[in-house]
Amino acid sequence: MFPKNYSSYYNIMPDGTVKQINPFTGTEVWAVPGRGNKPITNGIPATAKPIQHSDHENYCSFCSTRYYETPPEKSRLIKINDRYETIDRLAPDKYFDTVAEFRRTGNLFEIVTIDYWKKNYGYRLNAALQGWRDTYVANPKGMEHINNILQYKLEQSGKTADQVKKKFAFQKVNMMDAFFGGCHELIIAKTHYADGAEFDTQLRSSGEFSTEEHFQYFAFTVAAMKDMLDHNRYIRYISIFQNWLRSAGASFDHLHKQICGLDEWGSSITEQINMLRHDANVFNELGANLASQYNLVFAENDHAIGFVGIGHRYPTIEIYSKSYVTRPYEHSMDELRGVSDIVHACHAAMGSQSSCNEEWYYTPIDAVYKMPWHVCLKWRVNVTAGFEGGTSIYINPVTPIEMRDKLVPRLYELRDQRKIANMSLAEECKLQPNSLKYYLK
Repeated sequence: MFPKNYSSYYNIMPDGTVKQINPFTGTEVWAVPGRGNKPITNGIPATAKPIQHSDHENYCSFCSTRYYETPPEKSRLIKINDRYETIDRLAPDKYFDTVAEFRRTGNLFEIVTIDYWKKNYGYRLNAALQGWRDTYVANPKGMEHINNILQYKLEQSGKTADQVKKKFAFQKVNMMDAFFGGCHELIIAKTHYADGAEFDTQLRSSGEFSTEEHFQYFAFTVAAMKDMLDHNRYIRYISIFQNWLRSAGASFDHLHKQICGLDEWGSSITEQINMLRHDANVFNELGANLASQYNLVFAENDHAIGFVGIGHRYPTIEIYSKSYVTRPYEHSMDELRGVSDIVHACHAAMGSQSSCNEEWYYTPIDAVYKMPWHVCLKWRVNVTAGFEGGTSIYINPVTPIEMRDKLVPRLYELRDQRKIANMSLAEECKLQPNSLKYYLK
């Protein structure tokens, strides 16, 4: 079914243009040499403005002095000395008793709403979630919080004062159910700016974390994913993504992940599962092995491998788990850390100034055929224009080799500085054929 000649997917023309076909989506991409020679930098742009520092974190609605500007917390991760601890369903009058390293809340403006689940599937909050809701609103601080959040949401939706009043009278319980049992959530990081930041562009990105902090961020996200599955039996897939900076679709320039439950896989996942029906090893053959053939693998550890992706509209890094298991919540802590370490290293190498989407892919809960968990980091450095729309040939400003060569020196430097985990880089990588073991069990 699939071409065995790798040049069908990756072809370097005599002038240096790299013509690519993404093996899993069929997207056609040309990368023209020289268009993307801009180096990776974390320099302060001329448009940056000095930060007006305050004693408290108070820069946006996700900041730690403004906990009540987001829906009720489903859980928070705190740090006591060097130990991390999760607090579930924190009482509303206890929000400022601890400082959250990461917070899990409902998304105030859901993509897939709770009404979608209720009206299409008869979904209801289970007894535990109803009990939490009722206890929360029985607390005077909780009721105040809910009323303020609902009013803000309705006002932002363009409702008049009279319409807001009517909504409160007839739909308040249904609306607040989204906060306690909805299936579109946020994982919000603690701080807005990087340590020592002086300008408003020095935001705290994933790469600004220590390796341990990034692992905790990953593990907290995976736990939220599993909990969502446990509470909504109609979910078939959960989309997990991170939009870094507004040009990548972020509503706030404050680091957060999004977790959105879906009742279908989507066409891309469906097509990839169909490919697995014909060749169980396709993610090795057209993923890791193909990248190895063209020397695009740049990072590896015992549990994960990172390489430059082929045939993406944006310059893209792909990080694959090597594990036998194929869903994030099935991974051991060591396996999860292995993936986290390479994702963190790539974010650190990229720096906080570049806009980026982080997207997770894995085997759907109800799939028989297994695809490996992998994470794509897409650098939003180009804008789709008329040429692409008219031809369905996309121009990527950075060739895969150029992207590899931008990353590798930065990774060596960061490893020497012990700012990323120890891992094999570039020529140190083994390039072992069929390194992804998902197909063996």
